Amino acid sequence: MARNPGTPRLLRRLNDRTALELLLADGPLTRAELGERTGLSKVTAGQLLSRLEERGLVEVAGERAGGRGPHAALYGVVPSSAYVAGLEVLPDSITVGVADITGKIVVEVTVDPSGGKDPVRTVHNAVQRACASARVSLSQLRAFVIGTRGVVDPRTGDVRFSYDLPSWHVGVLASLRQTLGGSVTIENDVNLVALAEHRHGAAVGYDDFTVVWAGIGQGLGVMLGGRLHRGITGGAGEIGWLPVPGEPLPADVTQPQSGSFQRLVGNEALAGLAAAHGVGGLSVADQVRTAVVKGDDAYLNEVAARLGVGVAAVAVVLDPGLIVLSGDIGRAGGDELAAKVEKAVARVCPSEPRVVASRVAGNPVLRGALVAALEQAREQVFSDTV
Repeated sequence: MARNPGTPRLLRRLNDRTALELLLADGPLTRAELGERTGLSKVTAGQLLSRLEERGLVEVAGERAGGRGPHAALYGVVPSSAYVAGLEVLPDSITVGVADITGKIVVEVTVDPSGGKDPVRTVHNAVQRACASARVSLSQLRAFVIGTRGVVDPRTGDVRFSYDLPSWHVGVLASLRQTLGGSVTIENDVNLVALAEHRHGAAVGYDDFTVVWAGIGQGLGVMLGGRLHRGITGGAGEIGWLPVPGEPLPADVTQPQSGSFQRLVGNEALAGLAAAHGVGGLSVADQVRTAVVKGDDAYLNEVAARLGVGVAAVAVVLDPGLIVLSGDIGRAGGDELAAKVEKAVARVCPSEPRVVASRVAGNPVLRGALVAALEQAREQVFSDTV
């Protein structure tokens, strides 16, 4: 029987990829430790490390003291072997984070896009500023993931609709790829929050959960079986349009503020609720935070009951088991508001899902964009090592 000449090469590639993932997750490791965890002999593990060193992907990162013999070298992934960029684009700001291949964020900058009517030039300038701050060349960035509030078409990757970013339209993605390179992805912001919660936050270890975004606009991120569910047109998660008994149905679907659930829990509605309860604050998030500090259960219970309408609808349709409350309002309310939403949902929903507050530190959209960018970059860098 003829042997497949590609098999040894394929095995080396798979072993290299496995070793790099182990070094990222558990490293630095000695040659012997790497051999034990991969099932490879010391000789094969040594050959693997030499191969990765030659590629500039692995380096000696220290020593581990042994018994009476010489210290064993510790190997780790070279952080500068590749970099990625994650961005959050808002009408009044663009935040750029640059991370090395290990996931360490090396710089985060926020720029004012005012006057920048061309989104491609605005993004390019913001990325260049971040690269200058990080002392990283643009050519070292292997992937770019951009988070926006818009509806992104999963078939084309283009922004299909964005109420407050009108210049982000079909054709912007192609122009961005021409300017920055092929590895540019645009993603809905709440979907990126779901990725961040899955990797760094409250949903670590869960492959079925949802993120309810309560803030400026209402959103939903859905992860089923460890994968984001975007819907056929990218419209999955537009929970602001959820019909709510007692609230008028929208007369114009091009106006997000007209959605029934948005009318119930939007900034205007919750600000009016705070005024009725005498809760002060410059923003709705401030008002919720103040109520938590002062223990204003009457106000918080009403906020929770309103949010619970949307959470219950999600629970009875998807039964995700875990629902993470995020957004400006969700993060301001924290564990106390999440617990009250859980109780409100349990009164009307037979599945009684667990509701928890976000656990992602920093900017959750940016963290999610970096998670997605790192997955792309590692696939590029680690899958072709032989």
